[in-house]
Amino acid sequence: MPVPTEITLHQKSKILEIAFEDSSRYHFPFEFLRVFSPSAEVRGHGRGQEVLQVGKLKVNLLDVSPVGSYAIKLTFDDGHDSGLFTWEYLVELGENLDAKWNDYLKQLEEAGESRVPQH
Repeated sequence: MPVPTEITLHQKSKILEIAFEDSSRYHFPFEFLRVFSPSAEVRGHGRGQEVLQVGKLKVNLLDVSPVGSYAIKLTFDDGHDSGLFTWEYLVELGENLDAKWNDYLKQLEEAGESRVPQH
């Protein structure tokens, strides 16, 4: 199991930086983490039930809380705070960030949505 050695919240650049003991280091934009939250609200309860997240461009990450020795819970300023980001899931996100992001942008475009924040 991957174990983080450093978790740094960069509020100004809206990046959550996580380093693991294998020397891997990932830089997650807040918007990316919000869009790919592992919560049922985002992922649904099964394949094909995912809910496209829109208007998250300016979302802020308010809090990062440890959950045991296996995950973190993220609290966003849009009220979203469900879903546990396990170390394995964060590594998967980090390793596939570009592909996942490009797929998300394509889904937004196909849905006729833009990345304009909703308030």
